[in-house]
Amino acid sequence: MSSDDEPEPTLSVPDTADELIERFGQSDAAEEALFGELTKAQVSLADVGGLANVKEQLERSFLAPLRNPQMAAAFGKKAGGGLLLWGPPGCGKTFLARAVAGEMGANFYDVGLADVLDMWIGSSERNLAAIFETARRNSPCVLFFDEIDALGQKRSHLRHAAGLRTVVNQLLAELDGVSASNEGVFVLAATNHPWDVDEALLRPGRFDRKLLVLPPDAPARHAVLQYHLRSKPTEQLNLGKVVEATEGYSGADIAHVVESATEACLSASIATGEVQPIGTQHLLTAALESSSTIGPWLETARNHVVYSNRSGDYDELEAFLRLRDKRRR
Repeated sequence: MSSDDEPEPTLSVPDTADELIERFGQSDAAEEALFGELTKAQVSLADVGGLANVKEQLERSFLAPLRNPQMAAAFGKKAGGGLLLWGPPGCGKTFLARAVAGEMGANFYDVGLADVLDMWIGSSERNLAAIFETARRNSPCVLFFDEIDALGQKRSHLRHAAGLRTVVNQLLAELDGVSASNEGVFVLAATNHPWDVDEALLRPGRFDRKLLVLPPDAPARHAVLQYHLRSKPTEQLNLGKVVEATEGYSGADIAHVVESATEACLSASIATGEVQPIGTQHLLTAALESSSTIGPWLETARNHVVYSNRSGDYDELEAFLRLRDKRRR
């Protein structure tokens, strides 16, 4: 019989949900799955404007031991492990993680909550296993989890969500390298709510190093403004004034200021039929008409500083809040 005469193969449809789950577990799909975004990092810490203190801490506690593994071993320090970036939203935690990968010449594997969680029983755990396996195959690799507080939420808060408890357990097992070695895989995570992260994730060998990423300082705000204005028609700008006007703004807030000024100039250009470049006053007006969006986060953080800082985990944040209060008086 010729190939043209061969009957086409038929696919049997599972009769029950249990049969579907069992069939998925027997398939090799997880071996080929690629969740999230895997890229070669093209930026480094040199591309991060300002934030000298953050970069110095990254170098001292994370990057230097990786660059000098023998020296680190002589002092009983293990190269690698995990790093938790925490702080208010929109302040560049993901960009910093990408820059760390660039410093290491590593791949950057960006994984979000939607890449892991699945409605089917057991699928979220399989997704996590596949993600770590992908990172191992592409080492050296920085595996980055955004919103780790949602993925690794305190299990004491999950009494009525057994499925999420098993996801946390799977994440702990993968971080510990229970099923395979994590050599060459460096796990970073970001959260706006470190107080919601399960304590087990913060133990040695996991996310035992934590770095507070605060709103951009003056040099960083200047760099953010330059970045977002780089391809737009502008007058001779006095960015120093705009930097002063955006104190306390997140990087995302500053991007919004530039976008608002751009829209105003675009409307004026359409009305006059000529390009109206962005000027300093356009940016100052946009900054005046907007405000920092991190206020609610700071108030929540203040409560944790006051009532939950017995371990000293939030000392740096407490110092920042005191300085901020002093400046506002």
